[in-house]
Amino acid sequence: MNFDSKPCNLREKAFSLVEVMTALAILALISSSVLLVIDRCASSAATSALRMQAFEVARENMEALLASPSVQESVYYGESDRYPAISWQTSVETFYESITARMWLRGVCSAQYSDPNGNEQTVELIHWLADISKEQLLQMMKQDDEGQDDIAGELIESVEEAAEYAGVDVETIEQWIENGLLTAEDGSFIKSNLDLYKQNNGEPTDEDKSKQIKSKAELRERLTQSEQETGGQSGGKGEVDPQTGLTYEELQQMDFSEIWNLMQNR
Repeated sequence: MNFDSKPCNLREKAFSLVEVMTALAILALISSSVLLVIDRCASSAATSALRMQAFEVARENMEALLASPSVQESVYYGESDRYPAISWQTSVETFYESITARMWLRGVCSAQYSDPNGNEQTVELIHWLADISKEQLLQMMKQDDEGQDDIAGELIESVEEAAEYAGVDVETIEQWIENGLLTAEDGSFIKSNLDLYKQNNGEPTDEDKSKQIKSKAELRERLTQSEQETGGQSGGKGEVDPQTGLTYEELQQMDFSEIWNLMQNR
């Protein structure tokens, strides 16, 4: 038997350089899109975790405030021991509700954190604690006047006066500030904080630093507590409110809204 055999020409095909470059470009585009989605998911997850931590800190502070047997106008702030990236602030403030012409005491607990993009974010919880009577409002005005007089003697306005009080030079005071010396909100120096650094040669321990007074409200509160412990008492109604020029008896005869307006314009 005769078989005719024909030559078999097989041509092996391969990708050209243009096709390879095109494929790599498409792969790079797809990969970058996937990485972008993954990055956004990770950023969103991190932001959600930080927000939950901030909410937890604010909630715990609010629960502690509501559990307090008594409250007064004050401001406290610090950093969370559990979550170092979270800072917090708790304030108790007066709030005038114009519809019912009543004044309330409310607590505001907030927690701050920086999101992955570096933007400052805040979680805030507000709770109305109690309404305030006219008598309580007048008492607050009186305590505020007394508190202003009391804390004036515990504050030093300028860095030069602070240096003179502590017996050091201005450069030393600036070094103390860099080492954690706290000042009041307006930049004035608190004598007890200066005393702390003076007694420790400018190098107090972290525990001592945490005992510093952080604000005028805290200074006023400590002075009030000290006065209560020593049996100090307020004057009577015949005293004159130095801010309005009216006696507390005259203020007692005024409407609640008028007293509130006076407080706002003090």
